[in-house]
Formats: sequence, structure tokens, C-alpha cells
Amino acid sequence: MKKIKLDIVGLSYSQTQSGAYALVLGEMGGNRRLPIIIGGFEAQAIAVEIEKMQPSRPLTHDLFKTFADNFQINIQEVLIYNLIDGIFFAKLICSNGDKTFDIDSRTSDAVALAVRFGAPIYVYDFIMDAAGIVIESNDFAFLENLEGLPKENTMSSTTPPPTEKEHTSKSPYFNVSDDQLEINLNKAIEAEQYETAAKIRDEIERRKNR
Repeated sequence: MKKIKLDIVGLSYSQTQSGAYALVLGEMGGNRRLPIIIGGFEAQAIAVEIEKMQPSRPLTHDLFKTFADNFQINIQEVLIYNLIDGIFFAKLICSNGDKTFDIDSRTSDAVALAVRFGAPIYVYDFIMDAAGIVIESNDFAFLENLEGLPKENTMSSTTPPPTEKEHTSKSPYFNVSDDQLEINLNKAIEAEQYETAAKIRDEIERRKNR
């Protein structure tokens, strides 16, 4: 089976239901996107590393990275290898220098570890053919309706993330200045309020992309 290399192109949260996030993986060199519904904790773990936030104490995935480093275990790649009944299945391809072995993982955990190890993320082509969404630009309007999209088995709902109109009217940071947003972001990180930090970061990014 052919493997397709992916990168992380988006991480959106729902303002209508707490805990619903969409991780969007993009086909490198292509125009297909693979959205996956994940939990809030996993979304925070991915966002913290992508944004290079510095928590005062290590998160679970940071602890795993430190543990693996101390025992000379490296993640060579992450592979999303199956899609059954709307659930993605992933595994970590690991090596300790002497042998290579696979570890089964939830997709969100695998991605959170991939960004920490600098490991590439792949998906089999039949999964992208079945669950991928073709877009013509970087416009994320295709995320307006995520109902029925594949998810992780820890989630009980697929409430779609807000559209731009919903974000503008509901965001608690809409009237906050750019400077104050940066201050609030630093305070949230220091207090280990990573969900709040992720939302502030999303507001900052939304303004940069306007």
C-alpha cells in the first residue's frame, strides 16, 4: 500500500461544545486534507509543542519523550494505518538502534509525539481516498460541517467547529487588544491553563490571517 506524507495544517476548537477539536492533517504536495475529531487534552498537547510553549511541569507526552530519550528509543515515523467504523488507527514506528518495533496508539497521541520527536506522519492512500477532503486553497471553510467525519474513540460527539461568523460573535477575546492577548497568553501558560492558552493562540492567529 502506498503511504502519503502529511503535515499539520490546522487545529480548531468548537465554541458550541466544550472538548470538541478538529485536527487537520494535510497531504504534502497535494490539496487533500484529513480532519480528525480529537479530545481537548490531546489538542492541547499538540498545540503546546507546535507553539513552543514552556509548561512549568512536563506534560504526559513530554514525559514519554524524556523517558524514550533516556533509553535511546526514537520514533522514526507515525503511520495512520486503518479506518474502521469511523475510527482512525495509528501506530508508532520506533527504534532503539538494534531493532525496529511498532507501538499501537491513538492518532492524536501519535501526532503529539511526532511533533516532539520531529517524526514524519504518514497515512495509507486508501484512508486518504476514503476520508480526505479536497480543497482548492488554504481556506478552512470546509471545516464548517464535521458531522460524521472520522474521530477518535474517546469522543462521543462530532460537533463542528465554529465558522468565521460564529467566531467573531462568540469569541471572548474579540475586543481584547493584540498586546493584551500576548499578556494573557503568557499568563495562561504560566498557570498551566493550556486550553485557555490554545484559544488565545487561535485568536492571535486568526487576526494575523485576516
